[in-house]
Amino acid sequence: MTASKAAPERSLILASASPRRNDLLAEAGYVFEVAPADVDESLPGGMPPEDAAVEVARRKALAVAAAGSVVLAADTIVVTPSGEIVGKPVDAADARRMLRRLSGTTHVVVTGIFVTDAQTGAALSRAVATRVFFARMTDAEIDAYVESGEALGKAGAYAIQETGDRFVTRIEGSYTNVVGLPMEAVRETLAELGVRPAVKQGAAEGG
Repeated sequence: MTASKAAPERSLILASASPRRNDLLAEAGYVFEVAPADVDESLPGGMPPEDAAVEVARRKALAVAAAGSVVLAADTIVVTPSGEIVGKPVDAADARRMLRRLSGTTHVVVTGIFVTDAQTGAALSRAVATRVFFARMTDAEIDAYVESGEALGKAGAYAIQETGDRFVTRIEGSYTNVVGLPMEAVRETLAELGVRPAVKQGAAEGG
């Protein structure tokens, strides 16, 4: 009797250049490669925020899908109290505009995730929403924050995991979702496709 060969382990690819998503996935114990997707990230019109975020994530995942690989992609957007959907600011002036809209209000951060398995053709998607309560910001605070450079490249023009957390009074929902990758949903979705962390979270701390 000949021993059957084990199925080759599929590699995991993160279709994102975001250092924040990279860190979150690595801290959760996953082994993966990074392959940033060069796609049109403009939000499709006429869609609910959750569907729009998932659609952009889908574009990213399919752009870098490779045979035998499981690809994870995500897109984060912010929905203002008036219902405006905003992504990353295009420049400093746009960042100031976004922060003035968010100042002293409650907004919603939505991240759409899309995972595709090139080996089986399976594809799964989810959207996660978190409510974020913002303190009122003065014009001087907005100007100083934008001039620091931290506002650029971030959905809604702020980074909760950096100094932008001082403007957040509280959140309702997933913190990592606001950072850019809802890890609770990511773990569940990847597990459905048989992808699990190589190292258990907390193992390095003796847990």
